[in-house]
Amino acid sequence: MKRNVGNMERVLRGLGALALLIGAWASPLPLAARLVVLGLSGVYVMFTALSGTCLGYALIGRSTCPLPRG
Repeated sequence: MKRNVGNMERVLRGLGALALLIGAWASPLPLAARLVVLGLSGVYVMFTALSGTCLGYALIGRSTCPLPRG
């Protein structure tokens, strides 16, 4: 897949993923809810931040990467 997430958005996604993963560890919800809702969401958002590719953006044809200079 082509990269479709810009650098600033990658940083913000990384911070959001960190917040989700901390919430999965520290929230008072039942363990199953923490792992499924917060944990899996945090892992997916961290993956998109590290890889620079978002499946949702690819499906709708969106990209926040700057245009290549040519």
